[in-house]
Formats: sequence, C-alpha cells, structure tokens
Amino acid sequence: MDIFEKAAEVGIKKHPRNLKEEVTYGTAGFRMRADSLDHIVYRMGLLSVMFSKFRSGVTGLMITASHNPEEDNGVKLIDLMGEMMPIAWEKYATSLANVSDDKLVDVLQEIAKLECIDVTKPATVSIGRDTRASSLSLSEAAVDGIEAMKGKCSDFGLLTTPQLHYIVCCQNTGGQYGEPTEEGYYKKLSAAFLTLNKNRKVINYVPELYLDLANGVGAPKLQQLCAYLGDVLNINVCNNGSGKLNYQCGADFVKVSQMQPVGLNLEPGMRCASFDGDGDRLVYYYKTCEGKFALLDGDKIATLFAAYLNDLLKSSQLKLNMGLVQTAYANGSSTNYINDVMKIPVACVPTGVKYLHHKAQDFDIGVYFEANGHGTVLFSRTAQKLIRNQASDNSLDEVTRDAAVRLATIMDLINQTVGDAISDMLVVETILASKDWTCEDWDSAYTDLPSRQIKIKVENRLLVETTDAERRTTKPAGLQEAIDEVVAGYKHGRAFARPSGTEDVVRVYAEADTQANADKLACEVGLRVYNLARGIGEKPSV
Repeated sequence: MDIFEKAAEVGIKKHPRNLKEEVTYGTAGFRMRADSLDHIVYRMGLLSVMFSKFRSGVTGLMITASHNPEEDNGVKLIDLMGEMMPIAWEKYATSLANVSDDKLVDVLQEIAKLECIDVTKPATVSIGRDTRASSLSLSEAAVDGIEAMKGKCSDFGLLTTPQLHYIVCCQNTGGQYGEPTEEGYYKKLSAAFLTLNKNRKVINYVPELYLDLANGVGAPKLQQLCAYLGDVLNINVCNNGSGKLNYQCGADFVKVSQMQPVGLNLEPGMRCASFDGDGDRLVYYYKTCEGKFALLDGDKIATLFAAYLNDLLKSSQLKLNMGLVQTAYANGSSTNYINDVMKIPVACVPTGVKYLHHKAQDFDIGVYFEANGHGTVLFSRTAQKLIRNQASDNSLDEVTRDAAVRLATIMDLINQTVGDAISDMLVVETILASKDWTCEDWDSAYTDLPSRQIKIKVENRLLVETTDAERRTTKPAGLQEAIDEVVAGYKHGRAFARPSGTEDVVRVYAEADTQANADKLACEVGLRVYNLARGIGEKPSV
C-alpha cells in the first residue's frame, strides 16, 4: 500500500466525507459550521504535507474562523515566509475538500504529478488553533492527516493566527526573523516597543488603553505579552474570554455596527481598541466631547503608519519608494488624503489579504490595510539592508542616524508576515506617543465620508461577478447600470456590490455626504442586488 492509499484508508475510517455541497478554498481558506469540517481539515493535513514537500520547508496550518460566530470554524494553510498559501494551490485544496472518499487517491496522485512532488522527501507542518470548542478536535484531525502522509507535526496549541505565521517564517529563516517560539514572539515585539518608547516625553498622550479582546484567543496571549511590557503601557481589558466569542464585540462588530462593544463603558478621554477572534484585525475608537462614537479603522491606521514611516524616511535621507495598498472598502476620503496630501502612491486590489500582501511587495516599503483593520507593512530585502546599514553608520549626523535607527527598530515591531492585532496595536501606541497625540489629534487628519455596509442573502453568490478590483459588477446583466443610476442621485455617492468569499451573501458598501444618505444608498443598492441576483429572505430596509 503506497502513501496515498494509506492516507485514503485513514480518511475513510476516521474522517469520512460528510458534506454533500461543494465548497471552495477562499480568501480565508475554508470556513463554515464546525460540524461539517472534520474531513476537510483532515485532507488539509494531507495537503499541507504535500505543500511542505513541494516547497522544501516548514508549512503551517491554522484552525480558526476569525471573526465568525462561535459555532463556525475554519482552516487555512501558510507558506514558508508566513504568507498565505499561493493562489495556484487553492484549486488543489478545493479539489481535495470536494472529492468523494473513493476518489481521494486519484486527486492526491494528480497533485503529485502536476507539481512533480517527491513524496519520499521529509515534510514538517506547524499547526495552531484558536479557543473555539471545536478547535481541539479539528486540530487532531489535521494531525491525523499530517501523520498519515508521513509528515512531522509541530503542534503549538493555542495561538493567534499571526503568531503561527510568525513562527513558520522564523522556522524557515533559521531564526533570522526571530526565535520560532511563542516566547520569541513576545520577546521580539516587546524589546522593540520598549526601545522605541524609552525616554519619551508626552503631555497629551496618555499611556492607557481600553482593549476589547472579542472573547477570543487574543485574550490569553495579550495577558502573556503584558508581562514583558512592564508599566510602559497600561492595558485595561474587557471581553477577555468569559463571554461568547465575537458576540456583540470584536473588531468586525465595532467596524460594521459603528458602535462600542458590550462590556465597555465608553467615555470621552478613553482610547479604545478591539481585536477580532483570532487576533489579526485591529480597530481603534473613542467618544468625542459631544458624545459621538468615532471609529479609527484600517484606513486611519494605514495613514498613521504611512505618514510616520514617510517622515522617518525623509529624516534618514533614505531614497526608498513607499506605497499604500487598499481595497474598494477604503473610505474615499482616505484615498484622497493619501494621494493629494501625503503624496504617496495608492494601489487598489480585490478584497483579500493575499491580494494586498502581493501588491505591497511591489514597493520598497508597502503599507497595506483593509478597512476592517487587517494589515501590516512589508519591507523589501533591499530596504531592510539599506535601513540597517544607515542605522549602523556612525559617520552620519545624529538626526539622520537616529531616524534610521528608529526605522530599523520599527521593522522589528511590525509583523511582516500578516496583519497582527498585537503588533499593530504596539505600533499605533508608539506613533501616538512619539507625536504626543490623542485620538482626536489622529482623527483630525481627514474626515471620513459616512458609510454603511450591509449584506444581501442570495441563492448563489457566484451569480455575481466583478471587475476593477471588485468595484464594478459584470454579472448579472443590468446590475452595474442599476447601481450607477442610484449612486448618481447622491452627493459624494459611491457604492459597490461584491460576492462574499465565505458565505452565500452579496456585500454592499455605500458612501455619501451624510449618514442618513449612506444608509439609504446602501439600502437602494441592496434592493437592486436582491432583485437582480436572486435574493432570498428579508429585503433590505433602512
């Protein structure tokens, strides 16, 4: 019996296929009701070993459904440098998830043949999981798959998604990126944070943060990090694991609802932030003196990062090109501000980290953020080398060298492998302290256009197709024309509809001059989607 036959035998005995409908490996991997995932996770264990053999390095497998409800779960694979699995391999994941048990061997053989994989090569897969009740059993299914394919499994247990990405990168760089352990992660980030905040002199910035942890895996991990930070930043936490995961809390809830999470009594003067369930999204918010809720989302974080890095680049006299990558969800005011005021190039790509991450690699320094709060900064190898050389050049004047040293240190504080709520939070706090800013100071750079997001349930989201980085629909016929007609009736109007990557809904985003108009525009576009894309259930209403 060869390795593929053995893998199929184990699958039939312990993890038989129990899902009739077809599923697709999307932006977030596979994500659905946890009770339908067992055979899929097992098969992703098989694929992760084949991927490791193909890439000749350690790959990763994460069990999480991020900001989804507690009853859901998911699985996604990680490439050698902590990036997402290449798009070219997504079709293999989809084929494996959907094939019948009796045809599993055929698909495995086909993948090995197409990618010229030597199945006798060694393979190692590092895995992690979030705090959902279903995650432990699903991680055991993944281990079964890894071992059935004769791979070595390094099980790191509970981790935030970014921590696993970090560890995989460290493993494949021989420790050059950092120590490949959870402790190494805390040591690297805290050392950089403490260095950057040493001897700071502030008047307006208050080193106190109120943090909503979505009752997710970020809660125990944040507690561990705080032991390394001392009294430099006082963090008051809520939703730290005693409540229901992502329920009326977390970054996605705050962003979409544009309101504070449960468990947080928001008052003027408080600087607040929220993680999502697996710790890769971050949004900030505060209450104005007039009592209004004010959101500082991924767009605001992106402009904060880009402006700070741009100032350091100028002071360090380094000639490196920097760009900012957004999706269609980016607020129009942020795009105008980056282009017209900051004079930094902006690129727009389809929704999904894999698209933003790939495009950010076109720049020496690429800042990417989704409006939902997922993002990071990438430094090219050339940029890293030039920055570190400049930081160690004692012949430079003090201002120039200090800026280069600060740039080099901020590189260590940023998790370049993927968006990371913990890392991004520490960067935000560092920048605010260096500028001696309050949330109001940060927010005053530009004013967001009022916006609204809604989702329309449809029979089949694949009936809707898009182009121009998902900003315009090409199918069904007449939908884009209907959207254009509605948008034309609103001042500063902008709207688009795109199919979800994870559920049978079409997501609608709208902007206008007032919140009431943004709400109305989203509803009107939603009705067009409902009528032309086979909507089901309740029709949208303001």
